[in-house]
Amino acid sequence: MTLIERSAQVPRRGRPPSTSARDLELIALRLFAEQGFDHTTVEEIAAAAGVSRRTFFRYFDTKAAVLWHEFDNEVQALRATFAEVPDDLEMMDAILQVVVAVNHYRAEDVPELRARMNLIGSVPALQASAAPHYDDWERAVSDFAATRLGQPPDSLYPLAIGRTTLAACRTAFDLWVARADNDLTYYLDQALRALASGFTDSATR
Repeated sequence: MTLIERSAQVPRRGRPPSTSARDLELIALRLFAEQGFDHTTVEEIAAAAGVSRRTFFRYFDTKAAVLWHEFDNEVQALRATFAEVPDDLEMMDAILQVVVAVNHYRAEDVPELRARMNLIGSVPALQASAAPHYDDWERAVSDFAATRLGQPPDSLYPLAIGRTTLAACRTAFDLWVARADNDLTYYLDQALRALASGFTDSATR
């Protein structure tokens, strides 16, 4: 089922019995694809969902925030899963396992994810909104690394681990969306294994 087909299932007239952030996200993505981000208003998104403008702002602070809903959920899932990692699991192995476990996207999710990524990459307002969300993702990893290393969260190694892990994951994600030929976990696994090894020849073959 495509993004537009899924969003079309959300009622447009009358307030739905269980309007959610996800409902609003799918409707917003459809409208952004049809009209462009800059030409779509909060009022139009709310009207298409059958809710008021005030209800929209109960879920999202801004129009741009709609596109980061699933990403922010992933950050929360990362933190929750890191909290359950056994103490005897090596740090980089733990990071790999947690990141892969949290990402359950499938090939049929590619159209929606591509639409979101294209918007974020092409709309200046969305590009400007990206930094805090990526910082939160990095921080989830670096906080875990800091605990394992017994170092302050803002020290060199935890921050470097968080940032390089994000870079490896973004590369894996971009390649998966572009190709749509393998499960995302394959790309994440390969990128993070190579990172953990220091990109040795054996790891990158």
